[in-house]
Amino acid sequence: MGCKSGLPTSSDKVKKAICWMSEELLSNPQKKRDAVLKEAEVRFDLSPAECEFLTKNFSESAPC
Repeated sequence: MGCKSGLPTSSDKVKKAICWMSEELLSNPQKKRDAVLKEAEVRFDLSPAECEFLTKNFSESAPC
């Protein structure tokens, strides 16, 4: 994760969400990354700061 986000990397929910997103995108390449990201936010009950971190670093339009 090359971007500075301000979110501690020790967030277990974020780690689980990233792992799940990776598996989901590999299993279902037809799914759009942003749709999987939104589903992960709900599935893992992420805080607004955690959602912002995922959006900044993993959305289709992420600059990193």
